[in-house]
Amino acid sequence: MAARPSPVRLTLIALVLIAVAAGVLYWFTMRAPKAPVAAAPPPAEVGVATLVSADVPLPLLYAGRVIGFRIVEIRSQVGGFLLKREFTDGEAVKAGDVLFRIDPRSYEAALARAKAQMAQAQATVTQAAENFTRVEGLAARQVSTQKALEDATAAREQSMAALASAKADVQTAELNLEYTVIKAPISGLTSIEASPPEGTLVQPQQTVLTRITQLDPAYVYFTTTDSELRELTEINQKRARPLKEEDVTVKLRFGNGDVYPYDGKVDISSSIVDPRTGTVQIRAVFPNANRGLLPGQFVRVEIVGVTMPNAVLVPKAAIVQGPQGAAVWVLDANDVAQARPVQLDREVEKGWIVKSGLQAGERVVVDGVIRVRPGAKVKPVAAPPAPAAATPASAPQGAPPANASPAAPPAAPAPAGGGTRP
Repeated sequence: MAARPSPVRLTLIALVLIAVAAGVLYWFTMRAPKAPVAAAPPPAEVGVATLVSADVPLPLLYAGRVIGFRIVEIRSQVGGFLLKREFTDGEAVKAGDVLFRIDPRSYEAALARAKAQMAQAQATVTQAAENFTRVEGLAARQVSTQKALEDATAAREQSMAALASAKADVQTAELNLEYTVIKAPISGLTSIEASPPEGTLVQPQQTVLTRITQLDPAYVYFTTTDSELRELTEINQKRARPLKEEDVTVKLRFGNGDVYPYDGKVDISSSIVDPRTGTVQIRAVFPNANRGLLPGQFVRVEIVGVTMPNAVLVPKAAIVQGPQGAAVWVLDANDVAQARPVQLDREVEKGWIVKSGLQAGERVVVDGVIRVRPGAKVKPVAAPPAPAAATPASAPQGAPPANASPAAPPAAPAPAGGGTRP
């Protein structure tokens, strides 16, 4: 019968086996090739622009409507039958042109009667004056009574008053006869509504015969919001040299995009705010000798010459939109990018005017925004100039909103906290 191994011997055998296994494992571990350590990626190359402070022209666009400079209703000041019309409906007339003729015969008779009465009054004055002279001489020789002198004096004065009244009647009759020929008070276009036909009995100061619209110059009315008007007023007051009327011009565009060839000027603005719309009405005046502007036309009004002084302009490509509003990537002296929230004022052709959050001289990322991470170092390069934006003919009317934020289409990385580019 074979002897059983002792426990000590079994323990020693187990230890030897463990040691051999550990040695083999160590040998293969040390001989195995080590994985190479990944090298750190180079800084992302981004386009950078340095912000500057400058006077930025403000795009002020409004919807306007053309109104005639003057619109005059032609009415007759005397009544009678309409004998003749001297123009064609809708044609242009000049001031002083004869428009209508009313039957003058009754007014000619009235003038003749008034002149006869004036002649009679003149004869009475002559008689009263001679009688006064005679009585006055007699009274000086104490041949006539004082009452006779007083009666002669009163008769002379009454005759003179009657003569003055007769002369006034003659003037009135002459005016009424003159009113039978109706002339154009202004130059302009007559209305196309049919005038009363010849033979119509015209009622004095009631019957509208035609309307004349003066087209040169032409008025254009447009409105702006109360808040924008106050903002523009504050901007102008902060300027070293406030803008004057001659510094600002007004341009017009028609519905098809054509530009009116003549510039206008702001004429006057309303002193009250429309309580229904919260807007203020403004009037501009334009030369219109060629009648290119017609009353009732809708046009686009552009105010040129108003600028934002010392404004910081950030390119549109630099703005990203996050949960807390607009932000931009700003580089510090070590080229480390950090997202900074900004408050935008209004959009202009080359970017957005910044109200707060940025200063002139700071560098912002305008190209390669998707490669920027918060706190990461980047490789800045000069960004290529942005192409000039063309103004489409069908650009929307109305003033650009103040304190607006750009739209935010998707598919752009977010700055600190996540966001999308506008």
